[in-house]
Amino acid sequence: MVRVLKINPENPDPRIVEEAVGIMREGGLVVYPTDTVYGLGTNPFSAEAVERVHNAKRRRGKPLPLLLSDPGQADRVAVVTKKARRLIEEFWPGQLTIVLEARPVVPEPVTLGTGKVGVRVPESPIARMLAEGLGGAIVGTSANISGAPSPRTADEAIAQLGDRVDLVLDGGRTKYGVSSTVLDLTASPPRVLRVGPVDPARLEEVLGRIVIA
Repeated sequence: MVRVLKINPENPDPRIVEEAVGIMREGGLVVYPTDTVYGLGTNPFSAEAVERVHNAKRRRGKPLPLLLSDPGQADRVAVVTKKARRLIEEFWPGQLTIVLEARPVVPEPVTLGTGKVGVRVPESPIARMLAEGLGGAIVGTSANISGAPSPRTADEAIAQLGDRVDLVLDGGRTKYGVSSTVLDLTASPPRVLRVGPVDPARLEEVLGRIVIA
């Protein structure tokens, strides 16, 4: 049975966070709460660890987003455009994932050959602390089987992933309960790939015309 640790979502115990970071650093998988839904995290710079994420989610052909510890980390993994900087200033930390051109440092198992990477700085202190512990970025995909509902609680994540993960951090029900809004800035005009907590109308106020896929 998978190990579960309770954690305060607003004031996380650094010792619990460090234990989770250690597991991910060694290529293990950790389920953790974010502001949107529960995430499935590991070291994004380990091809073997990323392959475990794909296997746990039982999916192929979809790139993996990254959660970042702070906005400055975006330049490390992606080409941050002027439009992206405006969005970052307006919506981060928050519930907006921005798809950008990936830098070469991002491994192919994350981008799956697309040359793109989705990045977000979450509102969740737990997720940001985990990312910081791993050098600024962690895999930020939802902790579900591909095609199944994104989990809002640790129990919902465990019901789907079970012992395919190494540790579950239980921070109670997530604040928003729906996955982040995803905006692809590599498209012209920018394209909303998924509607979430950030209303596309707010994105238009910042960028002008966008398209909803």
